[in-house]
Amino acid sequence: MSFSSELKENLSKIANLNNKELVKYELIGYLISNNTTCHSTTICYSTVNEYNINRFSKLLSNLNILNFQIALKGKTYQITLPKVKFIEEISYEGQDILLSTDYKGKLEKIENINEQEEMAIKALIRGIFLGSGSVNNPENKYHLEMILSTEQSAKTIKKLIEKVEIHMKEMKRKNGYSLYLKEGEEISKLLAFIGANSAVLKFEEIRVLRDMKNNINRKVNCETANLSKTIQASVKQINAIQKLQKEGKFETLPEPLKEIALLRLENPDASLIELGQMLKEPIGKSGVNHRLKQLEQLGEN
Repeated sequence: MSFSSELKENLSKIANLNNKELVKYELIGYLISNNTTCHSTTICYSTVNEYNINRFSKLLSNLNILNFQIALKGKTYQITLPKVKFIEEISYEGQDILLSTDYKGKLEKIENINEQEEMAIKALIRGIFLGSGSVNNPENKYHLEMILSTEQSAKTIKKLIEKVEIHMKEMKRKNGYSLYLKEGEEISKLLAFIGANSAVLKFEEIRVLRDMKNNINRKVNCETANLSKTIQASVKQINAIQKLQKEGKFETLPEPLKEIALLRLENPDASLIELGQMLKEPIGKSGVNHRLKQLEQLGEN
């Protein structure tokens, strides 16, 4: 089972069905997702996830909407029901179900969210995520996305989520309007906000391991690059020293240059700091580098 499917299973088992107000808001989330289409007298919700269809049907039954039908077409579940008339927060426009103008205005005016409003917002976002959301396995990359049917709904939901300090980005897609996150910390915050506690623990565990692995890889790459640089410089220095020896000019060098040259020949893998510590009178990295540069120039000349 994918991480996204496990997450939806986790969310579908949240026991809040005794609160009809929260059930209503979760249902609204499903309805304004891009997987719900509106016809002349009916609404049709489609999904390949069985947890989604089970949760959706429970929401309907809880609100005494009983005249719905569930069908399986290939791998896709479809649930068909008459247009929901008693929920004043939504309106119908062609094939889309969107947040009504009055309710949209009410949401945008919220400044300091109280506990009751926060619970309603959680239910609404949870419904949207269950309705059309997905999240990648964090072992591969961080990406969470929810797709709404209309631009109006997407912009309103984006502003609403920002009121609880979660900042989603918006993008137009062929099949609707996407709200998405690409940062691990923000994804974790959203999952915790909508009540996916088990998924958050797993997500954070994977995120910590992934970040540790990335840090180790960066360190190894950095050390490998430094080692490669050291080896290339050492080869160049040794070539210069051997050239001086071959041409009989080595013995005419000043004693400090001869000493560092012999140490380099004996220790091709040593760093500048290590070479400096091997000298009779130890010197620092810059001093060693200066002497080796002199040898390179003499070898070139």
